[in-house]
Amino acid sequence: MSVEGKAKEAAGYVKEELYERGKSPESQKKAQEGRDLWNEGRVEDGKPPKTTKPGTGH
Repeated sequence: MSVEGKAKEAAGYVKEELYERGKSPESQKKAQEGRDLWNEGRVEDGKPPKTTKPGTGH
């Protein structure tokens, strides 16, 4: 596992958590950006990406 991959995964997780409960399109967009960053880190570390919609708890 790379340090960069772990950092991206952690930063993406935090960004998704911050914005997932917002109902505005801007909040949902930022939550998706967080999920994308999270997945980028997961893929770099050889893990499968998360495929559920941000904020679903899965």
